[in-house]
Amino acid sequence: MREVSTNRRSDYLAALTQEIERKLQKALSNHSQRLQLLQQLFADIALEIDDRARDIILSKKEEGDDITTPEDIAGEGCLCFYEVLADHYIKTPASARRILDLIVQLWSQSFVSHIFALLFHKWLFEAPIDESETSIRYGSALVQGANDVFWIDIQTNTRHFFSLFRYLLEEVALIPDRSNKISLQARRDLYLLLSRFILFYDLGEEEILQNFLIHFPTYTNSFLVGGPADYFVIELTDMLQKLKVEPVLIHYLSRMSVLQGLELRMATSTRLKACLYSFTSPGGPAYPTRAVRHAAWNTLDYLFPVGRYPRHVISLFFRLLYPWYWPSSCWNFIMTCIKTIFYYVLGLIISSWESMRRPKNA
Repeated sequence: MREVSTNRRSDYLAALTQEIERKLQKALSNHSQRLQLLQQLFADIALEIDDRARDIILSKKEEGDDITTPEDIAGEGCLCFYEVLADHYIKTPASARRILDLIVQLWSQSFVSHIFALLFHKWLFEAPIDESETSIRYGSALVQGANDVFWIDIQTNTRHFFSLFRYLLEEVALIPDRSNKISLQARRDLYLLLSRFILFYDLGEEEILQNFLIHFPTYTNSFLVGGPADYFVIELTDMLQKLKVEPVLIHYLSRMSVLQGLELRMATSTRLKACLYSFTSPGGPAYPTRAVRHAAWNTLDYLFPVGRYPRHVISLFFRLLYPWYWPSSCWNFIMTCIKTIFYYVLGLIISSWESMRRPKNA
């Protein structure tokens, strides 16, 4: 029974590969519709696998069977076509080579680096291929494609490409034997890329972050910038300045408590403080919402407790210079006071009710 299921899965993945190959060939021969075809192909491989396809692709383990299936990778979350195909191309190098040859011919086109990063991010580090070819040709394409697809997640506030990010972080960046397969410049770019998105994908736990910084490569301007922690924080502050999606920005700010305790140069620390402070006041250049301002204040006070109260006093005086903000500030202050009093009274009522319900002899 398991053999039949495995054959169905192999046939289905082979059919998917043929369809990908057909679309790439069509894009190569049809110049006028090339962009549309490549965009459609990228959307197809990034789709979540539906229930019908799951029954074919995912095979259950039988007792005593140690074979790893894509279901083990998917866990309880969603599984996308690119995740299954990335594993498939490690086991079928001939199929991977046919697809890759077509991608190389379309190398300069839009969405090609996206497709390459999704389909071949595992093949690049696990398949037995020529190292010089890998280092020169494919490393930069992987970083560029991964950066683009991660930004898609940022703009839509989804975690569609979490699997790709987790693999690059845990299976590449933290394993020197794999990260050394790409060129030094591509490796440097990869670590900077991961620094920008690690908080977004909630993989910035203290232990993982410390291990990540230990494996940071050296940079030519390290004597000017500082150590790995400085590069990490600089990339993070630059990322914050680019974010325009409010929930994502608040998510970043709420996760930045992991930065406490990092040894930073004075210039890097000042840069981080200035970046956070820019989100604490309304108006330009960031024009943050009230929720963003409060999140920025909380993070700033947590990371830089020294000077907390003077900062708030100075901010208050500056806000007094803009009378058009007074009505909204007063209204928010009144509503905050009302909510505080309401919850305080509600707590007293609940505690009194519980004390009245207790037996007197207890």
